[in-house]
Amino acid sequence: MRPISARELGDIVGGVPRSLAPEVVATGFAWDSRQVRPGDVFLCIRGERADGHDFAADAAAAGASFALAEREVGAPCLLVPNVVGAVARIGMAFRDRFRGRVVGVTGSNGKTSTKEFLAAALGVAGPVLKTPGNRNTEIASPLVWTEAEPSMGHAVVEMAMRGFGQIRHLALIARPHIGVVTNIGWSHLEMVGSREGIAKAKGELLEVLPADGLAVVWREDPFASRLIGASPAPTQTFGFSEGAECRILSVEPEGLEACRIEGVCHGERFAGRVPAAGRHMALNAAAAVLVASFEGVRPQRAIEAIAEVVLPPMRMEVRRWRGATLLLDAYNSSPTSLAAALEVLLSAPDARRRLAVVGEMRELGEFEAAAHRGALEDLRRRRLDGVLLVGEAFRRLEIPPEPEDGLQVAEGLEDVREFLHRLGPGDVCLIKGSRALELEKALPQKEADS
Repeated sequence: MRPISARELGDIVGGVPRSLAPEVVATGFAWDSRQVRPGDVFLCIRGERADGHDFAADAAAAGASFALAEREVGAPCLLVPNVVGAVARIGMAFRDRFRGRVVGVTGSNGKTSTKEFLAAALGVAGPVLKTPGNRNTEIASPLVWTEAEPSMGHAVVEMAMRGFGQIRHLALIARPHIGVVTNIGWSHLEMVGSREGIAKAKGELLEVLPADGLAVVWREDPFASRLIGASPAPTQTFGFSEGAECRILSVEPEGLEACRIEGVCHGERFAGRVPAAGRHMALNAAAAVLVASFEGVRPQRAIEAIAEVVLPPMRMEVRRWRGATLLLDAYNSSPTSLAAALEVLLSAPDARRRLAVVGEMRELGEFEAAAHRGALEDLRRRRLDGVLLVGEAFRRLEIPPEPEDGLQVAEGLEDVREFLHRLGPGDVCLIKGSRALELEKALPQKEADS
């Protein structure tokens, strides 16, 4: 981010300075006092568990230039009526200066992977601005625009939601030309009441597209027609079916770390490597190829660029441990993403045993019990060599402690550590669960990397 003075930022947000000289310069933003770098503006966010205003002094001690706050904090600050609203105004101001094309990405699963594939494919045409990591919330997403450079021809912005109106809020800031909805699954069902509600919330991205833009949707999604109807822009689809503008013709696994796909996009054949295993990852790559093609990048060049992507951790990340292979997919979980991860596990070549640590799925509301019963039935059908279930949602199902089908219920992470400790050479174990469980903490780092 280019340096910005307190005066300029104050003009953008309508802030009132307190103990703050107008010429003080900021070079970044932070909303966690433990992650403040010298020169940051500290955003005093009121959360469910903590109030950022209480940590403004710690941020100042760590080198923050000043804070953006709703009340006096005993440190230099700009006072605003609402910090989240001020962040939106910052995003809008910096977005106004961006002259490139913008792609917005949302969906129940695969947002971050698809965003990374899109950035790589569009990068063939020149520098790309992209959401760092998974910073896709109403705080993090608008600040992506502060990192824009004049040389960047495209921006790829990931958008998450926890309820209605949140994606529309982010999309009105980003003003995308192209909107991608990866799929409609089960994530955040608790907040919107049904999968139809999820489709409505995700469809907010497509509703704001310009008439000369493009909506991109998974053709086989059961809510595809609803999403297509939400967009004033033309729609193109990706998938395995005839009629998809970007159609996957074949997917062949390359061990557990990649797959090779062949496809056709607007009549042009392409083939290449996707740096993650599974048909769901092939779909994410196809969405990126389709968008890149619309933006003038040949499909073959797009898939070649995708092959070089290194995905963020804990998304089908392969680790080795005492001769065993761990598939760490513990960033999040839902019925659809669990099923996709199990398909990859079952495809493991030459495995001595196939096992899984399966954590509960969060934010399912009234569907929690049914979803976990369905997951349990699916696990039994797949006849793995051992399964450890983690979390209250599974415990409430009152599964026998040592059933004949190899399912066990953990009391906590120590049970997970013991389960992993029993792995041997040639075993392959999936570790899958919602982020709140922090299942990766059961992996001793030194041993996991050996």
